[in-house]
Amino acid sequence: MSALDAIHALRDALGADVVALPEEFGDKRVADWSGLPSARPLALLRPRNADEVANALAICTRYRQPVVTQGGLTGLVGGANLRGDEVALSLERMNRIVEIDAVSGTITVEAGVALQIVQEAATAAGFYFPLDLGARGSCVIGGNLATNAGGNRVIKYGMMRDQVLGIEAVLASGEIIGGLDKMIKNNSGYDLRHLLIGSEGTLAVITRVVLRLRPKPTAAATAWCGLPDFESVTTLLTRAQASLAAGVSAFEVMWAGYHDAVITNLNTLRAPLADAHPFYVLLESVGADPARHNEAFEEFLGAMLEAGVVTDAAIATNEAHARDFWAIRDAPGEYQRFIPDHAAYDVSFSIAQAGDAAQRCEARLRERWPDALVMTYGHLGDGNIHIVVDVPGMGKHDHDDIDRVIYDVTREFNGSISAEHGIGTKKRDYLPQSRRKADIAAMRAIKTALDPLGILNPGKVV
Repeated sequence: MSALDAIHALRDALGADVVALPEEFGDKRVADWSGLPSARPLALLRPRNADEVANALAICTRYRQPVVTQGGLTGLVGGANLRGDEVALSLERMNRIVEIDAVSGTITVEAGVALQIVQEAATAAGFYFPLDLGARGSCVIGGNLATNAGGNRVIKYGMMRDQVLGIEAVLASGEIIGGLDKMIKNNSGYDLRHLLIGSEGTLAVITRVVLRLRPKPTAAATAWCGLPDFESVTTLLTRAQASLAAGVSAFEVMWAGYHDAVITNLNTLRAPLADAHPFYVLLESVGADPARHNEAFEEFLGAMLEAGVVTDAAIATNEAHARDFWAIRDAPGEYQRFIPDHAAYDVSFSIAQAGDAAQRCEARLRERWPDALVMTYGHLGDGNIHIVVDVPGMGKHDHDDIDRVIYDVTREFNGSISAEHGIGTKKRDYLPQSRRKADIAAMRAIKTALDPLGILNPGKVV
């Protein structure tokens, strides 16, 4: 049996409308944002429902035909890229909102719905869906699940897995598993949804999901703070979590190297504070008491200024002002404009060690490349630090030496090589630096049990 036989069988069963050949899908993008090499698929499958996914995977299993599932293609680790012998299974047509249940506080959606569409639907129904990423308009729920996306508000609401109640998925065999459960408490055996979340399409194809909705905040306070040192950053975080009755919904820390680089190179951005500072924090708190919320927030910041924890601060006076603060933090989406060949890292450490780990990374990078641009920033409330390195004259795919520097430091601090972007192919060889041999052996055993022929997203993760 050949790949051509598999494609003929897929086409006969599902039709040309679902199974497109290369000459039919033309120059459609079929690679993620990582810039890693990716081949064209032998065919592009665009199923419209779980039954068509099941039919397609059953045929692929019969013919031992590898399949790569693709969502919004906003990943950064090559998790949706192709080797050249696969068919691509796109979720773009499975983009419907199935139901909003106001009593249960849930929204049921197909896996191809864009994150921003879910956010907007939740808002229109009087709720709030808290997961938020810079790629919100392009990334889709299936991909958010496959990578266990994090984003800006993990500190208050948790990762993507914390937003999920039920998952429907299709195994490589074509069998449909899981369901659209709406219960928060459900201890009926192994929790397959959490097994699939973060599995990067290597265990099953997620088709539909039930997501939790949260009460819509009616008050929001946002501040841009300048701080003298990293100890002050962690002190601000600890005291904000203890003192703000509504809690902290975002705590984004930016080292001066990041702040100065994006302000200098992106003319749409303006520095919120007149003077320079070693560290900057975007602090946000949302709640349900507009009359008291902003007053309490201002009182807290005043106390931090008086104590010297914060050197200077600007409080957003309206939503537009807050968006200007967030535009500085969201500047990574504009990197191509001034550092198109940069290397980007998504690592995590304990909050207590994040400052020392970032400092060691930068010191070692500068020992090797004194003229490198190093930008560090992240979601400190969950220990997630992003490090971006641009070495003049270094090509986009020549980052192996930088990888070793960053991941060696990550190992030394017992950190994670991937906080929220996944493993894909880019980080696969470094996985043993974050996981035990027995962990990886267990992952391989699960992979073999659910996908014995290894046809789902081959070569990724393990």
